[in-house]
Amino acid sequence: MAPNNKFPLRTLLALTTIPALLVGGLLWYASSLLPSCQTTQHARLPSPDSAFDLVIFSRDCGATTGANTQAALIPNGDSLPDDAASFPSIGASADLAPRWTGPTSITLTIPPAAQIYRRDDSVAGIAVIYR
Repeated sequence: MAPNNKFPLRTLLALTTIPALLVGGLLWYASSLLPSCQTTQHARLPSPDSAFDLVIFSRDCGATTGANTQAALIPNGDSLPDDAASFPSIGASADLAPRWTGPTSITLTIPPAAQIYRRDDSVAGIAVIYR
């Protein structure tokens, strides 16, 4: 009679499932220890054609985050995602006086002394004019 070299299925499942659950649980716990960012929305202006919303917001990611003001374009009516990409980002709390000057252009006012981290001239086919 030939020897049976089969690895028992229960043993295989135990040796793969239990470590996977432990690693997953450890990663979930570790992620809860990381600081999460909070986004505060300051203004929201729909575009003249209702295709986009211009959202002015700031992010607070804990003690190392300084004052900031950012703007993003999102589809009309959508909520601002936590990872929204901003097209202007400045290191100051400021009223950017946002204004749609037409369906394809936006005007924003940046304070003269503000540190500029990002300043795109267009986003999603919309021209951005800075004052």
